[in-house]
Amino acid sequence: MATRREAREWAVQLLFQTDLNPPKDMRPVLAHFWEQVKSDKGSREYAERIVRGVMSRRAEIDKIIDGTLVHWKMKRLAVIDRNVIRMSVYEMLNCEDVPPVVSINEAVDIAKYFGTNDSGRFVNGVLDRIRGGLDRPNRTAE
Repeated sequence: MATRREAREWAVQLLFQTDLNPPKDMRPVLAHFWEQVKSDKGSREYAERIVRGVMSRRAEIDKIIDGTLVHWKMKRLAVIDRNVIRMSVYEMLNCEDVPPVVSINEAVDIAKYFGTNDSGRFVNGVLDRIRGGLDRPNRTAE
C-alpha cells in the first residue's frame, strides 16, 4: 500500500510533465503514468485529485504564489520547485483533511528529494509566507 507521500511525489512528477508538455487531454497521460507505477486505488486517487485540482485552479494558485515571491517571477522558478509549491498551495487551500504544516513539511521533503540543494529552504520560505495568510488552523485538519 502506497502512502500519501508517494501520492504527492507522483503528483509532482505528473505536474512537472504537464508543466513542460501541456496535454490537451489528461486521460492518456494518466493512463500511461499508471501503467508504469504500481499504486493502490487510494494513493492513485489522491495523486489525481492533486493534479486535477492544481490544473483546474492553476491561474489562481500561480497568482497567490507570484504575489508571495520576492525578487522572483513564476517563470524563473525551477520547474520542480514551482510544481511542488503549486501542489502544497492546492492542498492548503482545498484539502481540509491535511493541516497546512503537514503539507509544507511534505513539500519541503519532496523538494529536497527532487530539487537542488537550495530547493527545500526556498520552498519552505514561500509556503510559510502563504500559510501566514490562510484563514484556517495551521496544525489541525478541519
